[in-house]
Amino acid sequence: MQEFAPLIIRNHQLIPIVQGGMGVGVSASGLASAVARENGVGTIASVDLRHLHPDLLAQSKQHPTQEKYDILNRIALDREIKSALTQSQGKGMIAVNVMKAVKDHHAMVQQSCESGAHAIVMGAGLPLDLPEMTADFPDVALLPILSESRGISIILKRWMKKNRLPDAIVIEHPAHAAGHLGAATVSGVNDERFDFKRVLEETFELFKKLGLEREKIPLIIAGGMANFQKISLALKEWGAAAVQIGTAFAVTKEGDAHLNFKKMLAGAEGEQIVEFMSVAGLPARGIKNKFLDSYLKRETILQNNAKADPRRCTQGINCLSVCGLRDGLDKAGQFCIDLKLAAAWRGETDKGLFFRGKDPLPFGQAMRSVKETIAYLLTGETQTVQKSA
Repeated sequence: MQEFAPLIIRNHQLIPIVQGGMGVGVSASGLASAVARENGVGTIASVDLRHLHPDLLAQSKQHPTQEKYDILNRIALDREIKSALTQSQGKGMIAVNVMKAVKDHHAMVQQSCESGAHAIVMGAGLPLDLPEMTADFPDVALLPILSESRGISIILKRWMKKNRLPDAIVIEHPAHAAGHLGAATVSGVNDERFDFKRVLEETFELFKKLGLEREKIPLIIAGGMANFQKISLALKEWGAAAVQIGTAFAVTKEGDAHLNFKKMLAGAEGEQIVEFMSVAGLPARGIKNKFLDSYLKRETILQNNAKADPRRCTQGINCLSVCGLRDGLDKAGQFCIDLKLAAAWRGETDKGLFFRGKDPLPFGQAMRSVKETIAYLLTGETQTVQKSA
């Protein structure tokens, strides 16, 4: 059995496995607590969690307003965090992923801290002001998500001026990750500057220049890492402290989405996985189902007819700071992402938008538990899985 050094974040000594945040509703209290019970980092995706709570969803349909949506989503987030903390039985860590691109991100960070989350993970934009947002909660760990060393340099230098350092940094490779990708264009996701080994080496060199001890800021690599051999290489040879994994956890028995959602992700491979421009103005990766296939055929026409109009926000929640559909951005996506992600969570295979990582899953189309998945990731052993099949 391989033995990996523990991931140390604040006073938590953890296994080197971080579960990535997946919204809408894909990684909520059920999945996050299951990972935490194995002494990993379980992550709740904060975006639009009202869909998981029938009473809140019903309230949101009664005289809907932007303020009501925001309040209900914060109530849902509070419920999910407190449920995850209870279910995790004091083990591991419960983190909350808050997208910088979400309009209400400051309030979601505040709510996460007040509800007792152990950590805030933030990407989809440079989280330059995350230290200010969490100033009243110094015990909450901060984990920015970045894709290359230039962004890491900017964050470190800005945060050091505020007497704050990241408690860990997630380095996400756009060529492999699911969801929104840290590149400017679809064609740019394969740029060599995102190569894990290169980014790690450049970041360690940056630490030296800034007088930082590399052990003080664990580097967590994300994207295509649900493979024991890759994990061994990253942790034992490249110097990474941990890996972040999303899709492989989304299809576990404890994943918070509908069974049809899990089957959709587990069954997709090859040409079914495509890159496209999301409404947030970032490249994204997902499954080419009936909705996405139809949309991509019409994308150019829709973009050519893009126009700024608040009424084009089909959900009326103005969830993103920048929305291609609402703001008339002809280089961005022209669909309602909240509507499509919520449909995916419900398992509506033809209507939903199914974000997915590019790489194969550990068990193919089989669905296993979080415990079995982590056992494979840390040991490479599949005997337990075979016996339970």
